[in-house]
Amino acid sequence: MYIEQMYTSCLAQAAYYIESNGVAAVVDPIREPEPYLELAERRGAKIAYIFETHFHADFVSGHLDLARLTGAKIVYGPGAQTDFTVHNARDGETFAVGELTVRVMHTPGHTPESVCYVLERGGKPVAVFTGDTLFVGEVGRPDLLEGFDIGREKQARDLYRSLHDKLLRLPDDVVVYPAHGPGSLCGKNIGEEKQSTIGREKQFNYALREMTEDEFVEMVLSGLTAAPQYFVQNALINRRGYDSLETVLERNARRLSYDDVRREIEAGAVVLDVRNGTDFGAGHIPGAYQVGLDGSFAVWAGTVLDIRKRMVVVAPAGREREAILRLARVGADNVAGYFDVADWQGELQTLPNLKPAQITPERAVVLDVRNEGEWLSGHLPYAKHFPLRQLIDDSSSLDPNAAYQIHCAGGYRSVIAASLLQARGFANVANIEGGFAAIKAELPVVV
Repeated sequence: MYIEQMYTSCLAQAAYYIESNGVAAVVDPIREPEPYLELAERRGAKIAYIFETHFHADFVSGHLDLARLTGAKIVYGPGAQTDFTVHNARDGETFAVGELTVRVMHTPGHTPESVCYVLERGGKPVAVFTGDTLFVGEVGRPDLLEGFDIGREKQARDLYRSLHDKLLRLPDDVVVYPAHGPGSLCGKNIGEEKQSTIGREKQFNYALREMTEDEFVEMVLSGLTAAPQYFVQNALINRRGYDSLETVLERNARRLSYDDVRREIEAGAVVLDVRNGTDFGAGHIPGAYQVGLDGSFAVWAGTVLDIRKRMVVVAPAGREREAILRLARVGADNVAGYFDVADWQGELQTLPNLKPAQITPERAVVLDVRNEGEWLSGHLPYAKHFPLRQLIDDSSSLDPNAAYQIHCAGGYRSVIAASLLQARGFANVANIEGGFAAIKAELPVVV
């Protein structure tokens, strides 16, 4: 038996490669098929199944390309309706992967078609691939299809029953392999570790402590932030299908001239600058949005921008194709091409970067764009709390004529926030380098 977790940090997503006796299966693949094809070839195995735990909303799954290239059967849970051919597995149905057995456990709650895949060896359960039903220290959100498919309370009640009547009845030593790690928006507060066991989750997962169904529903629905706008689009893409990644890269990974970019902007395209905050601050195309490649890029790009909108990408030299590939992971396929900011013929906009000692609360509003939990753990006494997710949706309560000095935890999200305000016409915006980590080392903070 061979199992490999294939983790993609910018999505906080885990796919899995399972193999026995030359037969392989992939659980929840990301969009590019190469990692799975290369691993199977290296190990001399053939991929026979692609097991999807549900219709993912936070990334475009690679089931179609991988199936086309391998002939593998795509398996979804009961009732999953698609515009392409899949096998809708029954609850309890089994599949042979070499000497292993994969048993389908229908676990609705995160989505109606959600399933977990129980891996058995010699008739004994040894692992379970829980998708977005159970994470380390957390359970899946039941609200992501609100207004789209089914109500959150019905989903929450289904989730409670799926957990307690099915999943938690597995032996305590069964290894839990979830679809996401910390940073994913598919759970409220996912733990740092990438795997667990049923017994450990029973002992330490706050959402699995003894409680009634009503208490669970109240708990799991509290403290939820709105899902990013791209979630619904990705769920639809995963149901309906998409262009092959090869086609997308061939179409989108092309260098644009200055005249090309001007035409695209005039036609309504947005400029997405994926360079780091320092390079962006030194000079960028006026009105550009910044989301740095070296972070949770795909998630934040999909959160900041409408993924259906036409985009021009400004990327570090040599990383243009990487940026376009990572955008495709969240369904942002409408990319005109990439552009070198050195070819811009107009005046560039700058974003000042300040050290903590240069903060001037008497002359500027200090904007803290961290989330609620980060704010409560400590903040500057004079800062205004304005989480980035809230800022993305609406900045109308801020004065575009005022000066703003912005920070997050480490400097990644604050540049995104500053670029948003600049793109919306705020003229006096600065970024605080190093974020709160640097601030608390130099300045007094309060809790």
